[in-house]
Amino acid sequence: KRQTVCHLIGGVIMSPKKFGSVFTFILCLLLLSSIALTQTFDSMKKQVKEYTLENGMKFIVMERHDAPVASFHVYADVGSANETYGITGISHLLEHMAFKGTKIVGTKNYEEEKTILSQMDELYDQINREKYSIHADSLLLADLTSKFEALRKQAKELVINNEYFDMMMQQGDAGVNAYTSNDATQYINSLPSNKLEFWMSMTSDRFLNPVFREFYKEKDVVMEERRLGLETRPIGRLVEDFLAVAFKAHPYHHSVVGHMSDLLRITRNDVINYFKKYYQPSNLTVAIVGDVKPKEVFKMAELYFGRIPSGPKPEPVRTEEPKQWGERHVTVVAKSQPILVVGYHRPAETHEDDAALEALANIIGQGRSSRLWELLVKDKKVAVATGTFNGFPGSKFPNLIAFFAMSSKDHTSDECLELIDQEIEKIKQESVTDDELTKFKQSQKKAIIDGMKSNSGMAATLTHYDVIHGDWQKAFDQIREIEKITAEDIKRVANKYLIKKQRAIGEIVPEET
Repeated sequence: KRQTVCHLIGGVIMSPKKFGSVFTFILCLLLLSSIALTQTFDSMKKQVKEYTLENGMKFIVMERHDAPVASFHVYADVGSANETYGITGISHLLEHMAFKGTKIVGTKNYEEEKTILSQMDELYDQINREKYSIHADSLLLADLTSKFEALRKQAKELVINNEYFDMMMQQGDAGVNAYTSNDATQYINSLPSNKLEFWMSMTSDRFLNPVFREFYKEKDVVMEERRLGLETRPIGRLVEDFLAVAFKAHPYHHSVVGHMSDLLRITRNDVINYFKKYYQPSNLTVAIVGDVKPKEVFKMAELYFGRIPSGPKPEPVRTEEPKQWGERHVTVVAKSQPILVVGYHRPAETHEDDAALEALANIIGQGRSSRLWELLVKDKKVAVATGTFNGFPGSKFPNLIAFFAMSSKDHTSDECLELIDQEIEKIKQESVTDDELTKFKQSQKKAIIDGMKSNSGMAATLTHYDVIHGDWQKAFDQIREIEKITAEDIKRVANKYLIKKQRAIGEIVPEET
């Protein structure tokens, strides 16, 4: 096969001298490499099997018997973009609560605990109503708060701290993890493969019988996260205000951590109702990659997860970001050096222009060999750092391609913006070079392959493509999409999307002392 392919383009692989030119020889090697990748991906595809339970929960399994371990990803199709006014931050808060245990994990006496939690919820509602009433009664508020704190102490006595973590780690899971983004919430485990049934039992119980204990304590933890990660950091303030300006309608306009006023008022019942709506089996996708047998996995899934009652798939996000009528600008005054963020609206990841936009973002601003780094940092020295974010702050819905620059001493954001605009105009007029495009394609293909090498990386890829793109098999088409990108494609998307009236600008202006 290798000789046949090379004959078609002018030579025989065993004797490079017979090629008409060095270029032809290189072209042959690249073609062979592409064919090898295609064959590898085809082989990988065959090792993936899928199964959907009657309640709508989907399982994707990929066999890899290199080592006696497996990675488990549960993808909940819910993130901060699903939140509405009054409950921003609830997706992230629920992720925290998912580690608090169940009716049998994390408690010394669930029936007693259940009664106390119910009493706490009732008191908290009374406290909220009184606290935010027009004529709040301070004496009544103090009495209610005292009773609430007494109940909290009683509830604490019934909790077995971190029992879920301890049980998982005792069985070999040193990497228990979870994260919430604008688009999704994921729960991640990695265990010896002979602990498959243990994972099935623990995780199905987690979704069937969750108990959101220590809720009010965890709310304090999340609010502290907001203070430390956003409110006390100039860059955190800038990103929050920038997104609020860039998106006036779509829920990408608020941060994953949510607004402080919402965090203060969210109740445990809010979380319970949110869980019931978005953690239906039909809204959950599981990928298991490693030393497992699909038939065995599907049989256990029926036994453990099949018992979870079905429910309707949640309604998709309704709001779409309307067309922007002109450039928007926001300024944050803080004790910081000047920082600039410029974001242009672009379509969702599933759009046909996504690959070309990824190439544009990479070539213009990602890495120390990018155009912006070479121009702003190395040549003009107007910035100490610069870069590009693509698919920001999420990629499931129309989002942003954004550029940032941190000005160097005695230089300004205006200087950085002028040079960024200059580089964008160059690409609009001349596109990119063949060398730049080749470098991007090679590095991107390597990144994709490297991401698939680990069980965890593959599980994350399979769930992402199945939920966002509608089919896990499309994960193996990434290389093909990258190969198709041309310099003309990059020029076209630059002219189509990098339009000044469709951009938002955010900057930190140093506070005067």
